[in-house]
Amino acid sequence: MMKKAHFIGIAGKGMSAVALLLKQHGWEISGSDTGFYPPVSTYLEENNIPFAKEYKKENIPEDADLVVIGKNAKLIPEENEEVKAAFKSGKSVRSFPEVIAGLVAETHNIVVAGSFGKSTSTALLAWCLKSAGKDPSYFIGEIVRGFDAHAHSGEGNLFVLEGDEYPSANWDSTSKFLYYNPHDVLLTSAEHDHINVFKTHEAYLEPFKQLLSLIPKDGLLVASADDESARALAHTHTGKKVLYGITNKEALWSATDIVLSEKTHFTLTKSGEPVMAVETSLLGKHNVENIVGVSALLLEKQLVTPEELVKGIKTFEGVTRRLILLSPNSSVRVYEGYGSSYSKARAAIKAVKDHFPHQRLVMVFEPHTFSWRNRDTLSWYDTVFEGGQKILIYEPATQGATTHNQLSQEEIIKRVCGAGFDAVPIHSKEDGVRMLNTTLEPQDILLLLTSGDLGGLIEVIPELVTKKFPRS
Repeated sequence: MMKKAHFIGIAGKGMSAVALLLKQHGWEISGSDTGFYPPVSTYLEENNIPFAKEYKKENIPEDADLVVIGKNAKLIPEENEEVKAAFKSGKSVRSFPEVIAGLVAETHNIVVAGSFGKSTSTALLAWCLKSAGKDPSYFIGEIVRGFDAHAHSGEGNLFVLEGDEYPSANWDSTSKFLYYNPHDVLLTSAEHDHINVFKTHEAYLEPFKQLLSLIPKDGLLVASADDESARALAHTHTGKKVLYGITNKEALWSATDIVLSEKTHFTLTKSGEPVMAVETSLLGKHNVENIVGVSALLLEKQLVTPEELVKGIKTFEGVTRRLILLSPNSSVRVYEGYGSSYSKARAAIKAVKDHFPHQRLVMVFEPHTFSWRNRDTLSWYDTVFEGGQKILIYEPATQGATTHNQLSQEEIIKRVCGAGFDAVPIHSKEDGVRMLNTTLEPQDILLLLTSGDLGGLIEVIPELVTKKFPRS
């Protein structure tokens, strides 16, 4: 008889990805959530996964074998009747990382971890393997251009997983990636992040140390030499390891002759010797580093040939929200950067300035994550916008505002202006449209920095600039 699983909070990227994986393993899936948007909603519909658009205890099928509950702050028994009913039902209740643990118990697992770069690196790994004719399983925490979905159960034994250090569930503080049974690990970075959970950098590094301890003797650690904390973690690892990077001399794998333009070109090297010439549509030196790390792992493990790797890198279109051009038919180039942390925002800004050094950079920023809204990180605003000529700052998100030292929009604006930047507040989608209408010039670069949706501005800005500044 077909097993049945019900997902509470199924619209999340991770939850929906695991639902797709279970569906491909023969499970019957249902779910519920309060916000459904493409492409996640499209993935669920195309796979005939029904979902309720509100939380009710009646949503849980009486014959469900498993209930999977997401990490969203609203998904606690005290506030959510469906979650409360799940725990009272006597049914098996799991987090999605625990479900993944069952799926990866017998596969060869490549886990990509880090405070930044992991979504792009995971997607590129999976893409290059697919491009080389392999059929890996993969689990990616973001939506990737060119993929049918962000999760897939393949025929081969390889499983590529984006590993997140964030807690697995509201009742389980175990970092998600500790459930993923790693054989090989690609460690992109380990800068302090998620300060609402990990109060100190040392506390943040602890789950990474645990992850590396899980690598078997015949496994491989590929770690960034350019990131100080990742490099330090690698030095404590007693198993096989290689370092990669583009600035640190300890890197075995590196890149030379880097040329940044609308296409990026460089030479991949090992021990200073050229291995292959690379072309990519990804922007920024941080993505050169991501490509070097992925290349190091794939070539060290002999999973692809250099020729197959060149083809995969060249045809990879990138991860949504990671500097994807949103306005191909406008003279104003609009890019969306994933600005969930200081490092990610700086990487996006630097990438755009490196590629377009002579054009004015306008930014629309939303302090969406806990880190950006926390008064303890107010100093981030002193330098994060370096390179920008005009910054529009959206109101901070309010979800969970009472759980930490929440900043106001007024405080953020005051700090940014005090650091010498031209910053103004916006309070709504309509407010942002009015401001951009009077601010933008025909050859501007417009960078949208958020992990939210800027109150709907992300959807309307490309249409606005295409209409006002059509490419001639």
